[in-house]
Amino acid sequence: MKNKHSSTIMKQSLRLGIMILAAIFLSSCGASKPKVVTTKTETTPKKKVQHYDPEITQTKEVIQPKDERVYNIVNYAIGFEGTKYKYGGTTKKGMDCSGLVYVSFQENDIQLPRSSRDMSLQGERLYLKDVTVGDLLFFETNKNRKVINHVGLVVDISQGDILFIHSTTSLGVVISKLSENYWNNAFVMARRVI
Repeated sequence: MKNKHSSTIMKQSLRLGIMILAAIFLSSCGASKPKVVTTKTETTPKKKVQHYDPEITQTKEVIQPKDERVYNIVNYAIGFEGTKYKYGGTTKKGMDCSGLVYVSFQENDIQLPRSSRDMSLQGERLYLKDVTVGDLLFFETNKNRKVINHVGLVVDISQGDILFIHSTTSLGVVISKLSENYWNNAFVMARRVI
């Protein structure tokens, strides 16, 4: 009986350890520490989070950005692809998610706040069907805290899929698809600042 109980406890401990490792591996940048609760600062009530469905955008014509600087911003950000993650980083030596967006816009004379949470209060909120290149996607990767802690920059819409560049703690600066389960489930909103 004792061995059966010990075996059950060991299995539960192993499962918990695997879940913790998975959470660490998939964690995002979390580049800022002050809490900003988006539901209290939004002027419009927060609607139920809309999950991304590639079928919706696949059938429509892709919206073109109104400001041509968007392409310079996106190209500048793509230049950091492969850069390792560094909390607070804004250079090729290391970059966090909000740092990537911050320097890419700054390089094109557009000032944004430094943290992903503060960025999420800028510009106009968008429906996913209206998202285009240069828009920002915001995520809550820690569902227990319910605050925005990650940002990505839309670089392309291909075959109905929204592709965005961002910096994760595990992979550094990469391009991901919003349709990936992890990012789809963590997605909160899209905003346009330019």
